[in-house]
Amino acid sequence: MDTRARSALVEAAREHERFLWGLCYRMTGVAADADELVQETYARLLASPPDSLDALRPWLTRVAVNLARDHLRRRRREGYEGPWLPSPMETGEEEVPPAVEARLPGGGSTEGRYELLESVSFAFLLALEVLSPKQRAVLLLRDVFDSSVREVARTLGMSEVNVKVVHHRARAAMAAYDQSRCLPTRDLQQRTREALERLMGALLEGDLATAEALLARDVRAVSDGRGEVRAAKVPLVGAQRVALFLRRLMELRPPPTGLAVRMLNGLPALVLVYPVAEDPLLATRAVVRVDLDEGGRIAHIHAVLTERKLAQVRMPLPA
Repeated sequence: MDTRARSALVEAAREHERFLWGLCYRMTGVAADADELVQETYARLLASPPDSLDALRPWLTRVAVNLARDHLRRRRREGYEGPWLPSPMETGEEEVPPAVEARLPGGGSTEGRYELLESVSFAFLLALEVLSPKQRAVLLLRDVFDSSVREVARTLGMSEVNVKVVHHRARAAMAAYDQSRCLPTRDLQQRTREALERLMGALLEGDLATAEALLARDVRAVSDGRGEVRAAKVPLVGAQRVALFLRRLMELRPPPTGLAVRMLNGLPALVLVYPVAEDPLLATRAVVRVDLDEGGRIAHIHAVLTERKLAQVRMPLPA
């Protein structure tokens, strides 16, 4: 391939970079993995380009999906120490942030059964974990990026009948999520911010009763440390147990030197920076987020402590 043809190929491929990254992030749930998968997709493009630029988007999508499916199979085969959580990504205050928008060739965007911002929420990404890699790919292409059955079949090298069967099974597996799906509206964002701030305030003041009152009776707290830093190896369940655990964590270390509320995956979340401790297994950075139940109490608490998963989150400066 001569230099001019190579430059034209790279320029054409860059138009699809945002779409490919969004697809890979939703496939894997990890921003750093999405970065690597997109780069590998482009490396393969340069090594063995398609015959025509007209087929570029399906070609890129097929390669990215196949790489992501291989990655998911490898992750499941190798196992994961402790609970797994997605990596946070900043989505800002916009209705459809650029980071999650799926651009079509020539402009415009697309959105299917699930809204684009909803499809990067922790609830949605965790729900995808019940799907096989193939089911995940078909569901995302059909119900998030609004591809037709024919387009999905062509892209993934499947028959249209097989696409329909896999899609039906994927939707059935997502039934529990569909019954309780909660869109990241402005109202929910505000209520989530208030709940987070009240919880953090109560814990910092040592007010265990107030902290417990903010939690649902069956609240579930999950920490992702991947064995790299100290984290609960199993989810904690129950308001009293979770409140006591959080308070003890606060007592074990000095207050954070940096604290900010950022819009991550569609909802406000706490971003914390702690001073380096004598214990090297204590995390120095963390993202803590919550989901609310219908009554406004905190039903889920997620703490992401793994360094690799925090690489794309802006850390607050020391106060």
